[in-house]
Amino acid sequence: MFNKILIANRGEIALRIIRTAKEMGIKTVSVYSTADKYSLHVYFSDEAVCIGPPNPYQSYLNIPNIISAAEITNVDAIHPGYGFLSENAYFSSVCNKHGIKFIGSNFNNLIRIENKITAKNILTKIGIPCIPGTNSLINYSYNEIEKEADKIGYPIIIKSIFGGGGKGIRPVFNKNLLQNSWEEAKKESLSCFGKEELYLEKLILNPRHIEIQIIGDQYGKVWNLYERDCSIQRRNQKLVEETPSPFLDLTLRKKMEKQAIKTAKIFHYEGLGTIEFLVDINKNFYFMEINPRIQVEHTITEEITGLDLIKEQISIAYGNKLSKIKKTSHNRYAIECRINAEDPYHNFRPVSGKITHIHLPGGQGVRVDTHIYSGYYVPHYYDSMIAKLITSSQSRIESIQKMKRSLDEFVIEGIQTTIPFYKKLMNNNDFIKGDYNVSFLDNQDLN
Repeated sequence: MFNKILIANRGEIALRIIRTAKEMGIKTVSVYSTADKYSLHVYFSDEAVCIGPPNPYQSYLNIPNIISAAEITNVDAIHPGYGFLSENAYFSSVCNKHGIKFIGSNFNNLIRIENKITAKNILTKIGIPCIPGTNSLINYSYNEIEKEADKIGYPIIIKSIFGGGGKGIRPVFNKNLLQNSWEEAKKESLSCFGKEELYLEKLILNPRHIEIQIIGDQYGKVWNLYERDCSIQRRNQKLVEETPSPFLDLTLRKKMEKQAIKTAKIFHYEGLGTIEFLVDINKNFYFMEINPRIQVEHTITEEITGLDLIKEQISIAYGNKLSKIKKTSHNRYAIECRINAEDPYHNFRPVSGKITHIHLPGGQGVRVDTHIYSGYYVPHYYDSMIAKLITSSQSRIESIQKMKRSLDEFVIEGIQTTIPFYKKLMNNNDFIKGDYNVSFLDNQDLN
């Protein structure tokens, strides 16, 4: 097994990886920006190296600085977590060049998956249903882009070819909105991913966003670990995830799992990842993308399977065969709420500041993944998520009740958070019935 791993990330996911690594007897190295000097992942790792100032491009996205930190601490592997460099094929290749194992999907997979058009073209050829759309339109004039949009038919959606995390995306409902939306998406794509290539897809109205968790080893074995329903979103950002989905029936679930496995095998997929689908109101499903990394919401899959997915990820990266996983019928339900440092009463504006007091909920079936503590200063440079609250039980309604109770116990003072918003959501009748889709929050007044 690896002797020492560097975690090229921050916040709760860095702390999550440290905990599993320590339980596996693996030493850990944290990297941090000057803004994260007092973050818990710095305290609880065996070693820590400052890699730059707060700006992510000068620290957590600074590949030379991360590789230098890895070399001076003599690590065997780098775990990228999620976000930042977790899906970066170039970073994976640089790790390999320096004799450091990249804990994630291999370079050949990443280079094909990173480009969403390439991935879609591969899957279309093997009969995986994909959303109608275009190839890259980077060199097209606006007149040509308009013609492509007319061919698809409005409403459409503009997407970044190298995007992820809901960035570089703009829905367009008529031709008059196309040019401004195109410019906004291009600017955001360049800012977030360093690339501005865009493409068009047909916009599926009011779909469910369903992802299938997959895990594969280098010997060709692939498993699926059920689905997660990620349809409660705002601005293309997931807020609540649950498993199993209250929307899928057994027949549809099996069809989607079969297509997810087929997708993973055509890519010879290695490691953890998700195959993401959109499902329309008639229960037709369409491939959307592959996320070749650990997901924020991996926690709810762990709660219903009893697996440590980070442990499996590290073991597979080392070259071990996939553990024997005993799949059972769904006998547990789990829900996750992402607690963000945002002001829900002012259009969910991100906030920063010092946490003056915190009390975490507890009890059977309650899990909190977080890196914050009383006295911690939430910086404004990074994603606003500061905690994940997960509840699990033997039924969906019990998990919701447990979430309500846990949200009442969850106290964070000094800054605004989205806890009040989730309290209202958990009491919403449509949510309780499982009657929602990705447009749900556009039609609800939960502020």
